[in-house]
Amino acid sequence: MMTRWTQTLGGWTLGILVALALMSCASYPRWHVIDDFEASPTLQGWTNIDAQNETVPYIPNPQISKIYAAEGNRYMLRKPAANGVVGNRKALGFKALPKPIPFGSQATLYARFNVEAFPNNQSFGLSGSPPSDIPVLAYDAFEPMIRVTDKAESDGTRNNGTLMVSTGHKSYARIQTPLTGEDAAPLTPDRWYEVWAVIDNAAAEQGGQSFDLFMKGGEFETQTQVFAGAAFWLRNEAALTHFIAISNTGPTNAPYGNGGVRYDDLYLSDGRNLTMPKR
Repeated sequence: MMTRWTQTLGGWTLGILVALALMSCASYPRWHVIDDFEASPTLQGWTNIDAQNETVPYIPNPQISKIYAAEGNRYMLRKPAANGVVGNRKALGFKALPKPIPFGSQATLYARFNVEAFPNNQSFGLSGSPPSDIPVLAYDAFEPMIRVTDKAESDGTRNNGTLMVSTGHKSYARIQTPLTGEDAAPLTPDRWYEVWAVIDNAAAEQGGQSFDLFMKGGEFETQTQVFAGAAFWLRNEAALTHFIAISNTGPTNAPYGNGGVRYDDLYLSDGRNLTMPKR
């Protein structure tokens, strides 16, 4: 027979468990799907444009943006062109976010990505530009940018395949290994990585127009902060509205290479959210 004390204790226990469950649910904002590529085999909602197609001989629509399936999972492969084709300088793809990130707010972008091969030159991130302007602006449509590349820069600097972040207009930095303060190891082709970009879309004078990057995969066996204070590309101080990716073969007289990047599980959350979206 349940005593009054047992009944009271049971009621308190149940109340505490319910409260903890509610606190757990309230602790982290909800993840919103940008695309997990499971329900859109034709890349529904994506705009793919070759904004600077200088292929010789001319090949219309040379970029590869295609859904593939492996081990019961679908993902998107993006390449500037098929191997051996050069001159597609701005192979663009973009899709509207499930909800804008208003100016003055914070949000978190989650993505899984996998480098098909090097050499490679591809960037992804978020844009606040109108869709009609993105093909014209190309790289200048970016705000927070994450970059996969091993190409040589115009100043002769050679990148090595370590993941990079934007630190301003036409400025990048390699992610770091926190324990050593040294550059992280180059990305390994055919391996999946996870990234969380915690985005501060406040005014620049308030420390915004910036993002911190967390990563899991490769040398980072657990989620690790690999860069603090990365900067938006232009710092336009406007709402962010689109996910964007650009790949580039390089010019015909000095090609970079056509390695692709596989994307999966693109999600967005309000605020700072370092949990994993449920897939």
